[in-house]
Amino acid sequence: MKGLRNECWAITDHAAGNQRQALALAERLGLPIRHLILEPRPPWSWLAPRLINGLPLILPPHQRASFSAPWPVVAIGCGRSAALFTRLLRPLSAGHTRTVQILDPRIDPADWDIVIAPRHDGLTGPNVLNPLGSMNPIDDAWLADAHASYAQFGDLPQPRVGVFLGGPRRELAIDGDYAQRLAQRLRERWQREGGSLLVVASRRTPAAAMQSMRSMLEGIPGLRWSGPGDGANPYPGVLAWADRLVITPDSVNMLSEACAVGCPVETFTPTAPTSKLAHFHRALHEAGLLHELEGHDRGGHKRDDKATSPSPPPLRETADIAAQLVQRLGIPLPDHRPDND
Repeated sequence: MKGLRNECWAITDHAAGNQRQALALAERLGLPIRHLILEPRPPWSWLAPRLINGLPLILPPHQRASFSAPWPVVAIGCGRSAALFTRLLRPLSAGHTRTVQILDPRIDPADWDIVIAPRHDGLTGPNVLNPLGSMNPIDDAWLADAHASYAQFGDLPQPRVGVFLGGPRRELAIDGDYAQRLAQRLRERWQREGGSLLVVASRRTPAAAMQSMRSMLEGIPGLRWSGPGDGANPYPGVLAWADRLVITPDSVNMLSEACAVGCPVETFTPTAPTSKLAHFHRALHEAGLLHELEGHDRGGHKRDDKATSPSPPPLRETADIAAQLVQRLGIPLPDHRPDND
């Protein structure tokens, strides 16, 4: 459109999960991408996205030039701070920039062209799309690239079990004690079936949790990664090579990405999650995408692993959401990217 930059702005804060979602969806649209990490100043940061008056004072001086005209054809934001800027783009562009906000902005979704809120958020509306999980880049091509880039994992004994650790949240204690209990279950199964364990921590994983995993799993083939001191993050390679994945129950993003792979996915929830996270877990269980580790049901009764952990069809929603944006907003998808979903 005349006067607009022929590009997509992906607007986020510094949160890795927000960046991953916004960029994954932006890449599906086929436009040049400009990633803006914007940090509103108080009081806008406290009230985002409700308070929108006061530009350019909303941003610190060194960020003001990046958020300026000409405006983009489309902007995708993820997270509460980003919602402030995607909301601002409507009046700033005289309604010409198409605005997309990922996650519930906590105000009327009519302030954006499209809001993408997972089903467990409970947000509905004529311009609200409700995927089961989070936006992510995982498809057959992504996995093939990761598989080739981490070919050394092919030397590890099978079954290769990828284990991803998140961090504590209000209703879930992901700590040293939790990790010790999880590691005990993993060791017991390894003693029965052999294979290897590839354990990867996140930024939110407490040091005590990873220490418990290293101690309890000593001598088992695989890898233990807790940060840059252990080398490059092997997360993509673990997803690509895993025969089974075990994910802590705290992270919607990690669970969504694990379920996008297409191998059996398990979690360990000695204390069941509550609130919205409980709805997300229930939906994954009902869809056959997620099982409790060792085949224990919610009542604690043992079930057969083979019967409860089949390889499900992968949960891949990003391409479909992008196609819906194309239909509603008139944004062309790239004709050179194969549809692997």
